[in-house]
Amino acid sequence: MPSAPKYKRVVLKVSGESLCTPGGWGIEAAAVESLAGELLPLVGMGVQVALVVGAGNILRGRQLVGAAGVRRATADYMGMMATVINALALRDCLENRGGAAVAMSAIAMPSVCETWNRWDAVEHLRSGRIVILAGGTGNPFLTTDTCAALRACELQAEVVLKATKVDGVFDSDPMSNPQAKRYDKLTYQKVLADNLGVMDLSAVSLCMEAGIPIIVFKLSTPGNLAAVVRGKNIGTIVTC
Repeated sequence: MPSAPKYKRVVLKVSGESLCTPGGWGIEAAAVESLAGELLPLVGMGVQVALVVGAGNILRGRQLVGAAGVRRATADYMGMMATVINALALRDCLENRGGAAVAMSAIAMPSVCETWNRWDAVEHLRSGRIVILAGGTGNPFLTTDTCAALRACELQAEVVLKATKVDGVFDSDPMSNPQAKRYDKLTYQKVLADNLGVMDLSAVSLCMEAGIPIIVFKLSTPGNLAAVVRGKNIGTIVTC
């Protein structure tokens, strides 16, 4: 019989690339279905799930800066709107599979999704809905990593789960260095001092101040997400 979850309320940060095949672009049905299939078992375990989604599969705002006179703030807003597209696709996929989900955007788009509101988000979580958080923080110059940390603080989540392409945090790039060493555990201070790239430094600082651990793990391994939530030693945990 599966063990009970260690964490009851989590904020999961996934990249936009998780909604397409590696090296792909846009939204691919198989990738969205795969992510939904990893999320739904958590609800069955009684876990409250808030999901922050990126938009790298559609647009990386910073790549537009300087191109055709696009300002940084404008490019960031474009990226934030792209996250809403991803959130809508994932919401409908979850509902089509029998789950309950709601998309909330920090940038008001009332004709397509709810506007971010902490009180409403908590009620959705308590009701068993997966809350998909789009639009970043609603402000330019801040990343979706920072959004995940901020929402975790606001929602009083027990942990931030950072889904990546690799098995945790390494001392060098494991994609290019087969001898790279994976850390099982790190302190916030070590991550900040060595700029290890777990998340943006502002996100790490927010989690440190709130005492919220960060777990970096590989999403593409089936069952990893549920195993992490149950407390299995997967990936790298960042704590005090």
